[in-house]
Amino acid sequence: MTAHTAPAAPTAPAPGTDAPGTDDVLHYSAFTTDPSGGNPAGVVLDAAALDDAQMVAIAARVGYSETAFITSRDESARRYGLRYFSPRAEVAFCGHATIATAVALAERTGPGELVFDTPVGEIRVATTLADGTDGTDGADGADGDGSAPQATLTSAPAHSRPADEALTEQVLKALRWTRDDLDPALPPHIAFAGNDHFVLAAATRERLADLDYDFDALEELMHRHEWTTVHLVWRESADRFDFHARDPFPPGGVVEDPATGAAAAAFGGYLRALGLITEPTRVRIRQGEDMGRPSELLVDLTPDDDRSRVTGRAVRIPGA
Repeated sequence: MTAHTAPAAPTAPAPGTDAPGTDDVLHYSAFTTDPSGGNPAGVVLDAAALDDAQMVAIAARVGYSETAFITSRDESARRYGLRYFSPRAEVAFCGHATIATAVALAERTGPGELVFDTPVGEIRVATTLADGTDGTDGADGADGDGSAPQATLTSAPAHSRPADEALTEQVLKALRWTRDDLDPALPPHIAFAGNDHFVLAAATRERLADLDYDFDALEELMHRHEWTTVHLVWRESADRFDFHARDPFPPGGVVEDPATGAAAAAFGGYLRALGLITEPTRVRIRQGEDMGRPSELLVDLTPDDDRSRVTGRAVRIPGA
């Protein structure tokens, strides 16, 4: 399975405009310490002069699942307007591109808290550098191992609702799965933390690994219901919060995402809705393994807070 399909033809910038090309885009891989792993994202640090058509054209040329664009800034407050575009259209929220942008800014302006004004509202991100410092008198980062800069985003309020039977059958048909392929302990839901994700839990690791879905059928279904991804998960053990995940993303022109921070945040709302979060809990999600781009996403949850805190590292992609 390849990571990308050919995107729709981008809209060309108007004659005489000075839209940046791909040389103006930073390339980072998020949720990894290895540039060959994780989920790559483009980052444009100054997109104030760009219109929507120019941003989608740049995202199409870059070819990643999303490129993030900083459209406004208040440097003294460390506050930035942030928008996200897939090769086809604007996306309301993108977790891995948020992590990548936060790390890119922290490397240039120093560690500490950043605030992003996004289409889904305010997103706060705490950053630390590779030595673990976070800009607060040398305090260590939450998961500092010194290998790469780290960012922790606090999501929009997350929630989840059961998916109805007829809709679940349509998703299963597009995936070429059956009811027997599902884990009965983790029922189908539609989860939200800025955008919607259809959550399905596989009964076995083998079922999750064998992903061969009907791209056109799933794309049509996701467009109709405005889902960003279908979040497919498998739980290693009922007594641990260790999951493996895969995220088909046909609406963005991408067969599959190697790491999906927005889905991880929404999945936090799903676990809370099922009553599984009874104390402060760290959820570990491994994604991208079956694509050859292993990623790790950490999700911190508490029973009395409906927001998810998603942590990941990000590294610059050399030569890109």
